[in-house]
Amino acid sequence: MDITALKTVLLVQSRGSIAGAARTLEVDPSSVSRTVAAVEADLGIRLFQRTTRRLTVTEEGQTYLSRVAPLIEEMDAAREDVRGRRGKPSGQLRMTCSVAFAHEVIVPLLPAFQAQYQEVSIDLQSSDANLDLVENNIDLALRLAPAPKGDLVSTRLMSTRYRIVASPEYLATIGSVNHPSDLQELNCLRFALPGFQDDWTFRTGAAAPFNVTVTGDLMISNALALHRAAKMGLGVAMLADWLVDRDIQQGNLIALCENFECTATTFETAAWALYLDRTYLPQKVRVMIDFLRQNLRSPAQ
Repeated sequence: MDITALKTVLLVQSRGSIAGAARTLEVDPSSVSRTVAAVEADLGIRLFQRTTRRLTVTEEGQTYLSRVAPLIEEMDAAREDVRGRRGKPSGQLRMTCSVAFAHEVIVPLLPAFQAQYQEVSIDLQSSDANLDLVENNIDLALRLAPAPKGDLVSTRLMSTRYRIVASPEYLATIGSVNHPSDLQELNCLRFALPGFQDDWTFRTGAAAPFNVTVTGDLMISNALALHRAAKMGLGVAMLADWLVDRDIQQGNLIALCENFECTATTFETAAWALYLDRTYLPQKVRVMIDFLRQNLRSPAQ
């Protein structure tokens, strides 16, 4: 089987259409269509159901392509290693992540990346909206979430967790907080995202998780602003470890209820790198993913 033909088929799958794959390859759609037909004829199965309006992967096609894609990715990586090309990426890397994650985590790492890969320029689109990679021509998205679902390829970069925090000044006015249930009596700073506004979930050891209903007079849609409000003594907040750990170490914030894990959605959260496909992964994207995996560390690490 021709590896180039398989890459073309995988590109059709990731782009969702023959026309989309053709635009990426800068070839005529009829050429891509002939390649797909030739691979299907060689395998003796139909990989895609095609109509005039849409293209979907068949069950047999999904089974075959899911096994082939990692093999081709490894072959490409091995070839780059042998040729010594992995140290020479170039071009513009368009990536996106949330405003707070860009400010607190990614931007501080960029000088080291650019010193190592001087021929790569970076266009960082910081946005709290999940930008569509195809529509916005994004090479790499960094998302903070449970394990991603959908058609994008994902790589886990680091584990994350939430912590309950308040400023020393605020705690001086309310006394000690001994149990998550104490939060019901406090002014809680709430994140204006679905699931974060009214109920925070806690667990400890093997005990079943339980919810605590929280209230407060301030709701904010931006994590950086919520962080600032907590440091100013406006109330208690639940914020990500990568956003508050430095302040806890410096005494600007105090961690509460540390015997409990907490979340507003799920306890299994992480930072993920998302990209469109394995087989046509540009070298500039590959080295950025490798760099982030090496330099991002969970607090417990």
